[in-house]
Amino acid sequence: MEQPRIRPARQAPPRLASSVLTAASSIVALTLAAWGSGAFGGTPVQDAAGGYLSATATPVSPAGSAFSIWSAVYAGILGYAVWQLFPAARHSHRQRAVRPWAAASMLLNAAWLWAAQIADPAVALPATMVVMLVLLAVLCRLFALHLGTRHGSLAERILSDGTFGLYLGWICVATAANAAALIAFVLGIRPGDASPALPAGLAAGVVAVVVLAVAAGIGIALARTRRWTPLIAMAWGLAWIAAARLGGPLTMPEVGVVAAAAGAVVLGAGVAVRLRSGQRRPVPPRTRQAHA
Repeated sequence: MEQPRIRPARQAPPRLASSVLTAASSIVALTLAAWGSGAFGGTPVQDAAGGYLSATATPVSPAGSAFSIWSAVYAGILGYAVWQLFPAARHSHRQRAVRPWAAASMLLNAAWLWAAQIADPAVALPATMVVMLVLLAVLCRLFALHLGTRHGSLAERILSDGTFGLYLGWICVATAANAAALIAFVLGIRPGDASPALPAGLAAGVVAVVVLAVAAGIGIALARTRRWTPLIAMAWGLAWIAAARLGGPLTMPEVGVVAAAAGAVVLGAGVAVRLRSGQRRPVPPRTRQAHA
């Protein structure tokens, strides 16, 4: 009787190679981040793309101080890149699924910074918008992977779940700002124009309020996951939109008030979900005492 053939087991992908590639992606992202801030001869983002990406370009542009959140995101990315080189992370099934998406998010961030350096806004703004949407999709996938699997250590919770949750929350706000910049350019609105002529009698403030309401809705949806980092990042961005519209060159009080309210709604939704989940937690039954 002929013996059945035994197929050789598939070899797992080289974990060290994927970890090194992820670490290399972080170096590329951090280098281009420095370039995008004006180092190495690069043009600062606020001056690139005809000024459409500056803090005073549109009603939903956050104030310049909002971008300091990148310091926390980049520190988390660097920490993650180093941590995932260690054996425990390299052999983690969870990180094996997360790692390629994490590397993709780093490279897409680098691609956005490269696209923003294009001098012509007719090219730079559509290119940055496309990259931003792909980056948002990648970060949503990362968030889903983190939600669907349990973290193995405190370091993983901070460097993997925390970093990419913060990244996602900020990119939600940045996507709205990038879209507003592209729309303004298409409609022929100059950066910083407080009262542009829009079609169909629309007012810029009304459009901005609608965008902020959508952002608040996204925040409420994220709150249901009981993860704080994306909510904190979103609230941070919305608060700086409020600060920019309540004072500064492009003052629009109605937009500032709505942005502040949207940030409060996002954080309030997170607190409400936490309180409700605490109330629904089943109470363990008391042990019955034997009657004497």
